[in-house]
Order: sequence, then C-alpha cells, then structure tokens
Amino acid sequence: MASRKRTRDSPAPLQTSDDLVSSPPANFLPSSPYLYSDLPGEEDLIHEDMVEDLDDEAGEDLFGSDMENDYKENIKLDTYEADDIDDQEYEAMDIASRAEIEARMKARDAMYGRNVPAAFLGEYDEADQRISEPRRRRRLRERDMDVGMQIDDDSTYTPLEDMDMKGQSIAEWVLNPEVTKAIKREFNHFLLTYVDDHGNSVYGERIRRLGEVNSQSLEVSYTHLADSKPLLAYYLANSPSQMLTILNQVAWETVLKMYPYYDRIYSEVHVRIAELPSICSLRDLRQTHLNTLVRVFGVVSRRTSVFPQLKYVKYDCLKCGNVLGPFYQDAQNEIKVGNCNNCGSKGPFNVNAEQTVYRNYQKITLQETPGTVPAGRLPRHREVVLLFDLIDNVKPGEEIEVTGIYKNNFDSSLNTLNGFPVFATILEANSINKRSDEFATFRLTEDDLKEIRNLAKDEKIGRRIIKSIAPSIYGHDDIKTCLALSLFGGCAKNHNNKHRIRGDINVLMLGDPGTAKSQFLKYIEQTAHRAVFTTGQGASAVGLTASVRKDPMTKEWTLEGGALVLADKGVCLIDEFDKMNDQDRTSIHEAMEQQTISISKAGIVTTLQARCAVVAAANPIRGRYNPSIPFSQNVELTDPILSRFDALCVVKDEADPLLDEQLGRFVVESHMRSHPDFSPEELETSTTIKDEDLIPQDLLRKYIMYAKENVSPKIHQIDEEKVTNFYAQLRQESVFCGGIPITVRHLESIARMSEARAKMHLRDFVRSDDVDFAIKTMLRSFTEAQKYAAKVYLRKKLAKYLSYDSDRYELLLHFLKNILMDHIKLHQLKHKGQSPEKVSIPLQEFESKAAEKDIHDIYPFCESPLFTESGFVLNREAGLIVKDLVA
Repeated sequence: MASRKRTRDSPAPLQTSDDLVSSPPANFLPSSPYLYSDLPGEEDLIHEDMVEDLDDEAGEDLFGSDMENDYKENIKLDTYEADDIDDQEYEAMDIASRAEIEARMKARDAMYGRNVPAAFLGEYDEADQRISEPRRRRRLRERDMDVGMQIDDDSTYTPLEDMDMKGQSIAEWVLNPEVTKAIKREFNHFLLTYVDDHGNSVYGERIRRLGEVNSQSLEVSYTHLADSKPLLAYYLANSPSQMLTILNQVAWETVLKMYPYYDRIYSEVHVRIAELPSICSLRDLRQTHLNTLVRVFGVVSRRTSVFPQLKYVKYDCLKCGNVLGPFYQDAQNEIKVGNCNNCGSKGPFNVNAEQTVYRNYQKITLQETPGTVPAGRLPRHREVVLLFDLIDNVKPGEEIEVTGIYKNNFDSSLNTLNGFPVFATILEANSINKRSDEFATFRLTEDDLKEIRNLAKDEKIGRRIIKSIAPSIYGHDDIKTCLALSLFGGCAKNHNNKHRIRGDINVLMLGDPGTAKSQFLKYIEQTAHRAVFTTGQGASAVGLTASVRKDPMTKEWTLEGGALVLADKGVCLIDEFDKMNDQDRTSIHEAMEQQTISISKAGIVTTLQARCAVVAAANPIRGRYNPSIPFSQNVELTDPILSRFDALCVVKDEADPLLDEQLGRFVVESHMRSHPDFSPEELETSTTIKDEDLIPQDLLRKYIMYAKENVSPKIHQIDEEKVTNFYAQLRQESVFCGGIPITVRHLESIARMSEARAKMHLRDFVRSDDVDFAIKTMLRSFTEAQKYAAKVYLRKKLAKYLSYDSDRYELLLHFLKNILMDHIKLHQLKHKGQSPEKVSIPLQEFESKAAEKDIHDIYPFCESPLFTESGFVLNREAGLIVKDLVA
C-alpha cells in the first residue's frame, strides 16, 4: 500500500474545498464574477482512495502459469541505468567525512526534489514525479491547478506574444490547441481584471446585469480589448468566426461561475462586439473585407419572418436503425453522410426530427441612409442575417449600426446568370446599435441626469423650452408653443384595457408660402427621438398606413408598415398635407384618433399600432390665406379630420414695416453666423444679442426624452368648474358665430396640453396654471382659425380666458405695491417718519406672496410693460426689486 507519510518532495498541505469557496484569491476584485463552483470535498477523495487501496491489498498473483517468464534474461531490464551513478572507488572514510558527504547529498536531493535514490531517477521529468505521489494528494493538487487556471500565474504558461505563427493564416493559427488555450486564458483574464477609472470591474458588473435581466448577450468593447489585449483584438478583427466561438465559450464558463444554474435558461452566451473603431459604408465593402469584422450603418428596408435553421443534425439509418451524429451544420458546407458506422450501408438516411437541434434565423435588408448616397446614384443594400437574441430586434424604417462578419456563400442563380462562379455576400450580425438609442434614457449618464434635474428647477423652464424650439426661425411663438407641447405630449389612458384615449398632441400648420412651415417639420425630425418625415403628394394611403406585398424570396404575402406605423411612439411629419386625395386622408382617420391601423387584405386580418403624434403642414387653396372666409374654406380638409387636430396654427404673411425690418436683420445675421469662415469677433459687432435662456439642442433632446419616458403627471385638484364652464361657453359661442364646431375632442385636448406643460417642468401633478396655459393655447389656435368677424367676436366674449396673464399681472402689481408700502412704513418707524429715497424688496418675499395665490412664475410679470411703467427695476443677480421714490 502506498505510504501516507509526507515526503520531502511532496507538496505542502492544501486547503480544503470549503476553504477555497469561502476565501477567493486576494487579487480578485469585489465585483468580479464568483470563481469556484462546487468541487468534490476531501472526504470524498479519501473514500475513493480507501476503495482503491482495498483493491491494492488483494495484490497480484505471482505464482501463475507463466511465472518463469519473469526470470528470463533481459539485458535492458537487468542492468542499472548509468545516469547519475558514480563508479569511482573511494578510500575508507571516517564517520565525520561520511556525515558531511551525506549532508551534501541530502541538500542536493532537496534542491532537485528527489525522494528516491539518485541512481533510479534517470530522465524522470516533473510529470513522472507527480505520478509517484499518493493518489489523494495528486488529485487534490491537479484539481487545484485546474482551478488556478482561471487567473494564471503559472510560470510554464507561454504568452501569445512569444508563440511563433510559422507562416500560418490567422484562422489556422487560432484553431491550434495551444493557441486556443492561450486565447481562453487571456480573454478570461481580461473579463476578470479590466477596471474603469474608479477601479470597478467593468465586465464583472456587466455579467451581473446580464444575469439580472436574463440576457444572452455580453457586450464587450473593442476599444477596451485593444487597450488591454491588443493581440486578441487583432485576431478578432481578422478571424472573427473562429475567435467569437472561443470567446463565447469563455464568456459562458464565466457566467456559469457567477450563476451556476444559468444553463437552465440558456445553453450559451454570445459576446457582442461594440465600439469597433472603423466604420464602413455599404458601398465600400469589397473582397478585402471578406471574413473580417466590419461595422456598417443604414436603414432597415424589409424584414423576413423567423425561420428555423439547422444547428446540429442527426440521421437515422433506415436499414439498421442506428442514429448517426450529431453533425454541426454551417453556412458554407452541406452535410453528406457517407455510410453507417454500424452496418456499413450507404443509405438511405432520414433526419431524426426529435434529436435534431435548430436555431432561429432571420434576414433583414440594410439600405444606405438617404443622406449618405452620392448625388445621382441609387442607394445600395445588403442582406444581414440575425441569429439568437438579435432576432426581431429592429423594425423596417429604423436607422441602425451593424457590427458583423462579412461572409460569402455560393449562389447557383448568380452562377447561371453570369456563366461563371459568383458568390453572394451576406453580413452575419454580431451586434446591433440603433441610432435612435443615442439619447435613450438608459444611456443617459449621471451628469446628464443631474443637468436635467437642475434645468427643471428653473421656474421659467417652460418659456425657455418654447424659445429654444427652432431658434433659427424668427417669431411664430404660437407655433413654437404648440410644437413644444406636441414633443412632450400628454399621458395615454387605457381604462381596464377596453377603451384607450390617446396622449399624443396633433398639430396642423396652415399658412402662406414661405412662412417656414417645412422648416419647422425638419427641425422636429432632428429633435424628436423618433420621427418619420413624408409628403402628402408622394405618400398614398398604403404608404402612410400599411400595405401587403408578396415576398420575392419566400413567395408569401407579407405586411409592410407605412409612415404612421414606423413612427410608433414618435412623431409622424406630413408635409403638403393638402395635396393628399380624399381616399388617402380618410384612411388615416383611425390612425389619428384610435392610433391603430386595421388591415384586411390577401387573407391577412390584423391591427397595427400607430401611437404617434401627427404634425402636418398645408397650403391654402388659393395660394394665400383669406381671413374673411372660414378655415374650412381655405383648405380642402373636412370637419372630421380637422377635429382630430388638437391645435390649428394659422401663419399669415402680413406686411409690417417694423416686423419686416427685424426679420430681415435676423435672416442676414443668421446667414453670417452660419458661414464656415465666420469669426467670433464679428459676433460682437452683430446687433443680435445671444439669448442666455436658449437651451443647447443636445440637452433639449435629452430633456424631452427623459420627460416622455419618466414623467406621467396626474390631473389633481384643479378648477373643474372653470374648465366645464369654458367648454360650455365656447361650444355655445362657436355655434352662434358659425365657426368650426367644438366637440368633446377639444376638451380632451385641454387635458393633454395641461399634462404636456406639467411634463415640461418634470412635475408629477398638473397645477391650475398648467390648465390656464392649455386653455389659452387651445383658445388662441381656435380663434385664429375663424374668419375675421368671428375671431373678433370670440376674443371679446372669451377675453377673460385669453387675458389670464393680464389679470395675474394686475394682481401681482397689487401685491408688489402692498409690500412696497409695508417697507416704507417700516423705514419711517425706524427713522422717525423720514421716507426712504429708494426701497429694495427681496425677490424671495415677493415670490412667497405670489405663491399664496398659486402663482409660481413671476418673471413674465417682471419683464412686462406694466412692471417697468410702474417704476420697478429687477436686479436678478442681487435678488432684489428696486423702486426709486425720488424720481
């Protein structure tokens, strides 16, 4: 039986498995994935040794029938090996000399790790010495070495940089077993040790998030990989198919160490490469890009259904019933079974449907973005293959970036067409990034959120947002107000999932040519997080709603969404709205109010979602707007479709010498500032002063996106009687003057506009001033759409709703004068009846007094003529309102 004593060369006592689990290595980061899974305990190993030792005690029968063969002459085995044997004869030594020699030999044996006489060591290597160890210790040592492979400090490990490729291609080199093992080491080390600027493990946190959301994709930054492991990044870019297979295995093993039961959900995890430095256009893809990692961008023009694709296939031999396989099916090679390994027959073979493994497969067509197509050229397109969790990740009409492998496969149709072998090219997607996600809320940084919250604390944020809408367009404050409300939108209601009330605000702009209507639409297209622009003349009913067409590849009828479907949860912009025919306009009635599109064509009966705001622009019938006739006679639109617009904005090109001079100066200076050679010194001589209230456009876009996603204000404790009386009075007066009829939709419009204004301030509840603002906006747009006589009549009858600002200004002036008198009396009491020459009123005192009457923004009053004509001066930096009593 093997000795249980610890010899000089045996390894030091090892930790048990419990110690390994409870105390991970010291060089691991706190947020790194958990390393060790459940390992067999030392007691289990001892039990195995005892069983094996009992077998050893039975011994070997030395007295068998062939025992004489053990004593035959064998020259190789009957002589000692000459290595390390000293044949020289020595004279007799005394005890001291012998002890000295033995001590030196022991020191030598300890240095070389020998535990047997030197004459029998010979050419034993390190592996042979490990074989001589007791079984239990040997297995413990081998187990701990395997565990230690997770982060290697092994001196025998050869780095990738020191390996010689010997003229092999990268694909062949990567598949070398030693190289594959080294790549796994390096990538595992990268996942566990890469940290950010604050010392936190980047990919440990990403793996933790991956498990929390049950994802199948681990995003790895190519920039991080190139900085930390440049050789891995080089291999990945030039041999992505082989490298991604290896990286996926390492990622899967790492995820299982952190989540041991993750294999109950998925069978694999996929590494998604992000931030590839070079971007290539679809037009520039060439032969040199084949089988490399590329990053392209474009617009999704079509998408197929999801099909099953063979992954691992097994065959049944029909003669003997033996199951052959599994065989891995790739896109390049077709599986052909030669013969059965059981009976040797050459067929026939049938696919074993039960044991064959499939994977999901989908194709999309990626087309060049319209703005990137050279002049006079047609846009080009490529087929992109989506696999695993990338399927159904994009929709037609979305602008995306695809990082993937540019591959080629044999196409028989192209071969027949061209008369010589031609290969079709496809792009196998590895990761997809939507351009619309650039300002998505989940991508906002902490600095962005802090800046957004600080912006919302400004009491005049509503006016700042309106002023920042299309800052390059002069005037048109009423249109900018309606567009700002439409960008923020109200809150959709769905009572018990039975009846849905839209929350989007529809706006129609009607006016004379050259009044920047199309420019407003283009601005919204750039500002809204999701917008689809189309024209009424170039879009038919199926182009706006949906169409059914036969797929040229699968020959099946497919459904393709139009502009309203593609703009779901966004804004649909329609220019030249008046150029549409009646049939096309009728088809969008359902889309504008119920926000759904019903289809019943070619055996397809379904309903598509069109939850979007509609912003349309139209021109008058006779070229210019005639204020002496009603709105409906100025444009070829019926009352049903007009009632679906929450705001009607009329733009008139009227001659006004003062306004025309200001507009001309603004346009000229705008052209000067837009010139590429414009210098900041010239700006000082410009008469246009830069408004500090303007919000940067990037920040405004993030602010709108954050408000739409995270703020849902509720209508609570408002003056319901005021809204009800306004609706009843407006409905009665509209019938009397013969204008556009008022419906319940206008009442819902007030609620939506109130919620939109509350969203501007990031409030959770709608205040009374929000309702007043909505009433004023809706009433102003309604009266502007009436003929001149009716407009004058309505403004006179409903003046109290239009002049709520003036009423508040009078009230605020009354408060301010009362505070002024209190300060004068206090000064007289302190100075024996002497009146002050100048009184300074703290701005905070005035704000608190106004807040008692539910007035929260006093700055419009401080900028009004009523404030300045009363002799008051606002010192915003000092926070004072100054009144000079001497003058």
